[in-house]
Formats: sequence, structure tokens, C-alpha cells
Amino acid sequence: MSESDGDSRTKTLNFNIGVLGHVDSGKTSLARALSSTASTAAFDKNPQSRERGITLDLGFSSFTVDLPEHLRGGQLQYDNLQFTLVDCPGHASLIRTIIGGAQIIDLMMLVVDVVKGVQTQTAECLLIGELTCPRMVVVLNKIDLLPPNKRQSAIEKMTKRLHKTLESTRFKECPVIAVAAKPGGPEAPNTEEPQGVPELIELLKKQTYLPQRDPGGDLLMAVDHCFSIRGQGTVMTGTILQGSLAINDTVEIPALKVTKKIKSVQMFRKPVSGAMQGDRVGVCVTQFDPKLLERGVVCTPGSLRTLYAAVISVRKIGYFKGSLATRAKFHITVGHETVMARVTFFGLPPAGSSEPPSDTRPSPSLPCSLETPFTFDREYFYQDEYVTGQGETSPGPEPEQWALLEFERPVTCPSLCLVIGSKLDTDIHANACRLAFQGRLLQGFEDKSFAETALPRLRIYKTKHKEGQVERVSDDYTVIGRNLFKKETNLQLFVGLKVTLSTGDSGIIEGGFGQSGKFKIRIQEGLCPETKQLLSSTSKKKGKGGGKGGPANEEEPKADSQPVSIDLHFKRYVFDPHKKMVQS
Repeated sequence: MSESDGDSRTKTLNFNIGVLGHVDSGKTSLARALSSTASTAAFDKNPQSRERGITLDLGFSSFTVDLPEHLRGGQLQYDNLQFTLVDCPGHASLIRTIIGGAQIIDLMMLVVDVVKGVQTQTAECLLIGELTCPRMVVVLNKIDLLPPNKRQSAIEKMTKRLHKTLESTRFKECPVIAVAAKPGGPEAPNTEEPQGVPELIELLKKQTYLPQRDPGGDLLMAVDHCFSIRGQGTVMTGTILQGSLAINDTVEIPALKVTKKIKSVQMFRKPVSGAMQGDRVGVCVTQFDPKLLERGVVCTPGSLRTLYAAVISVRKIGYFKGSLATRAKFHITVGHETVMARVTFFGLPPAGSSEPPSDTRPSPSLPCSLETPFTFDREYFYQDEYVTGQGETSPGPEPEQWALLEFERPVTCPSLCLVIGSKLDTDIHANACRLAFQGRLLQGFEDKSFAETALPRLRIYKTKHKEGQVERVSDDYTVIGRNLFKKETNLQLFVGLKVTLSTGDSGIIEGGFGQSGKFKIRIQEGLCPETKQLLSSTSKKKGKGGGKGGPANEEEPKADSQPVSIDLHFKRYVFDPHKKMVQS
């Protein structure tokens, strides 16, 4: 994994910690305190400590500690442990950074203001952690603001409350530790030592494990800084989210549609020949203006796709209070971008439809994988909104559902990546979760005119039901119907569709009759005698004006002769350009 080449024999394990928390909970102060405490504790013994320095720009800082006992031995002999802190500033970019870096965050550090406790954004951070990360440590910050005589009891009370909040999450019983990262607040002079930070470093060391890293597959690297070095070229620093890279590899900067050859690679400020998933690296390329790419992604040429629309699997996030309505717009975070998209929800046809069941099992590695794989060969049922578990009193499991996302501008992302839908325009101070749904990207549409070229393949249908009445019998095989269509309806569209009479007879619409929207029905089997008798007794009573089908003449039939109704059931595919009606 993270390995230095050449004459330096040290091997460093890189472990990525996402630092999340409500705005003003003290995340950056904590990252700074950790890095500087660690540098005095760990770097002073180390001859290169002065050269290394601490990188604190753009939310990435790293510090090196002695390798904890439980990571010694094993096949991969590491000499020390580097923690890379991914400090996620600001909220919209928090979601962006965490989802983008989800594949490489090994542990989440949730920073909570000990005075304010869990706030709305804290809960949102927790949700993102649940979707992206296996382990968590909660840091109660700002304990210096508590009066000394009540400090211990306040910390214990808040710890209890947090454990209660975490009970129903994957992080139940996770460690909670109290610190004061910057006593006196951000403006105070740096004279006071941070409290509890050495203990926090020991706790983080205990929580480390050997992360699963995969050098295979396409390269995807999140670049967070770009600068030029005279006589060398342009250096892009960032974290490898998937795959690996090596000197002389060609990489693509998809946002700019350019490819570049890697001239040199550095890790921990030392030249290396290559790096893989989870590593933080600096990659040098030539003839590239750093101003063009401050942040973004670099990948194997051709591996990322630019999508105008996509189909995703979808699950509502339980804490979201609003409804998820079709045609509504949401902020969609996918890959390294957040973009508005219009959403259309759809599901499997209702029970009793002619669709065959699927026996494909979900892939365990995807948090929102469905048992039924998405395919264009299947029919799907259009939903006005996301369907939650059946019934208010006894909610069942939520049925499998998908969504079509139509992006307001194209997005560049890898396939099968995590997708989160939010309402980021909700008031930040309103006590409401803004994360609405999560899913996986299953199918992307790269054609700008996807609505004409690709969507007609997507067989999402609505069911329609129309009801009319039999006006009269024409002969044993023909009846005239009314009130099923408006006068201006193009009846040609309905010719050949099956209808059922309330008497049980079935027939086919043969065409229009006259100018008022009436129509002929052909009964292939012939009308059964009871129907003929019923219809003749009804039409005889109608009087002279009955032929027009006006409702004024309908009081005539006997009390026991109900008018015979005509039922027309059909479905229509939402994206069919011809708006054809279909019957199974």
C-alpha cells in the first residue's frame, strides 16, 4: 500500500479520518490541535520531522505516530502510521466531500459542541457516516466552556444522551471522548494548551485497523490542490479513491477533456514509483496550467462518464419529513458534484400483473442494492411519489423502488457510485433533516437528447380506466356505446382495444358512430340472451329521444334494469413518444 521506494526503507500505513460536525463545533481547531500535538510527540524523534511539516490547507492535514501494537506483524510490515484528517468545511461541501471520499474514509470523527449537543447538522453528519463509513469516534469539544465544578457531570450527561441517540445506528457503543481543542475559542491566543488531545490520539490509535484497499480497476483520484513548481511542472495533490497510478501512466482530467502523462509521484514528500487506493499523493504533470483545476477528479482515460440523466436505486432516509414527489427537484450529490435534478419515481408492477418475479439476490457490498436488478426488458409502474411501507398502523418493509434523475447540467461520475438526494435549500436553522434519499447509480444516459433516444426504452407505465354506457343494441354482434370519449377525442387511437360490459360480455372497439363521441363495439362471440333482453328492455323505455344518448331521457328504465356499463382498461408508457395505449 502506502510504501516509500528507494533507499528509505520505512513503510507508512495511511489511515483516513473524516472530521464531521455541525458548523462551529470546532472541527478545524481540532484538526490543528491533533496535527501539532502529534508533530511534537511523534516528529521530534524523527530526523525528517522538520522537512515534513504539516499540511493544513484545503481541509487535509496529516500527522504520523508510532505504529500501534495491534498492527505490528502480519504480512505487510509497516513502520509507522499516518493519520490523514479530511476536515469537511461548510455544509453543502461537507456532503460533497464525504460522498466523494466515501470509498476511502476509514473512520469518522464526529465533533459535537458539548454545550449545544446534537444539532440538525450533527444528525445529518451521522447519516452520511452510516452510509459511508464502518467506524466512528465522538469528540465532545469545548469542555473549557463548562464551569469547572459542573464539568464532569455535564460531560457524563451528554455522553449518556449521545449513546441513546446512537443506539439505533451502526455506531452504537462507539467511544466518546471529551476535549478542548482551542481553549478560549478561535480568537484566543495560543498560550493555553489543548486539553484531552494526547488521550484522543491514543484512542484513535486503538481504533485503527488495516483497511481493505484495492489497487485494481480504473483510477479515480480526488484532487484538492493544484500548483506549479518552476522547472518541474504542475503538481496535483489529492487522495486516490480507487485503483492505482504509476510514473508514465496517462491520466485524464475529464472536466477539461485533456490527458496528461505522470512525470513523477510523491508520497509523504518522498518520491515513489506508484500509489494505490487510500493513499495521499502529489502527482506531477507537465504543460498544464494549475489555475484550470483547483479541485476535481483525475481518472483512467475514458473511465468516467458525463451523464445528462440516470436511473438509480432509491431508499428514503427515515429522518426526512417531507414527501418525495415525482416531478419535484432535489439537490443530487453524485461523484464530486452536487447538481439539481428532476426526479421520477417508479417501482415493480402491482401484484397480479403479468411480470415474472426475479430471483436475483442483492450484492452485499452496495448499501442500497435491490433484489431485482434494473433492466430495460422489464416493465415498471409509475409512482406519483415514493412509496413508504404499507399502512400507517403496521408499516411493512418499503417496496423496491427506482428513480429517474434528469440533471439540470451534465455530471461526471463513476458507475455504481453512491447518490444522495437532499433539499439543501431548506432553512439551515429549521430543525429538519435535509437529506431525503440515497441510492446507487445503475444506468447513465450520456446522450444530450436522451429524452428522444433513450427514455422510450424505459417502460414505465400508468394504468388508465374509462367507463361509459351501452346506448343500444345494433344487432347480435354490435352495440353502440356512449360517454366513454369526449366529442373531440381521436377515436382512431382506441380502435382495436378490448372492452368489457358489466354483463360479462367482452368486445372490441370498432370505430366511431356519428359525430358526438359515440362508438361501435364488436362482440365477437355474440351477445348472450340475458344481455340482449336487458338491453332491449332498457332501450324500449327510452322514448323517442333516446337515440341521442342525452342523459335527460334516462329516468325511463324499470327500477330493476340497470344501464349496462362499458369498462375500458389500458396502460400507457410515460416515455412513449406516440402515446400508444397498450392492453396486456
